[in-house]
Amino acid sequence: MQFSVIVVAAGKSRRMGFDKLMHPLGESFTLQHSVSTFCSMKEVQNVLVVCPAERFQSLQPHPKLRTVSGGAERWESVKAGLDALPKTDFIAVHDGARPLIQETDILAVFEAAQAHDAATAARPITDTLKRSDPKNFTIEHVSRENLWAMETPQIFSSSTIQAAYQKVMADKLPITDEVSAVESLGIQSKLVKLSAPNLKVTYPEDIQMAERLLKHTTQS
Repeated sequence: MQFSVIVVAAGKSRRMGFDKLMHPLGESFTLQHSVSTFCSMKEVQNVLVVCPAERFQSLQPHPKLRTVSGGAERWESVKAGLDALPKTDFIAVHDGARPLIQETDILAVFEAAQAHDAATAARPITDTLKRSDPKNFTIEHVSRENLWAMETPQIFSSSTIQAAYQKVMADKLPITDEVSAVESLGIQSKLVKLSAPNLKVTYPEDIQMAERLLKHTTQS
């Protein structure tokens, strides 16, 4: 069984202040890391990067690699990727800003998707959680029991994710990830805790953290 991958990389990095996806990281740059990992896997048929042409041109060429232009919102970029992918049994969606994803963890999510139709990388919440008022003063405790932070890749059978996005488009549903999209069909996703850090590069300090984690991974 194989799957195809949509790497979402159309964002403008507004919170970063510079193009985080093209920023140097290790011996490469942020976007290249996850793209190279997916391209190297025998289980992957196609890697479709949703991004501007100049970003794609900076990536190392590979026979599996293609591109398509994205939209203003994340869901629009994913829909563009879904429309452009060749026929495939399973589809993974991954954030290009998560450069540290490991092949073994990708396979763990893929195995869960094959068993349950829908699966996602996720991280159990371990911090104490508080809800605040509009002025940032604490007002109540939030239980962290059974709470998870969503990560990527998120992997689904092709029929499920395509149907989910048809409903998202038809009903104009506000979603922030593909797990939310398939939930609109009443389908639950299996949560898979990863074995290695899966940092999302969002702020300048995240680049430094990614560098340290990458160095540690390389030395291990």
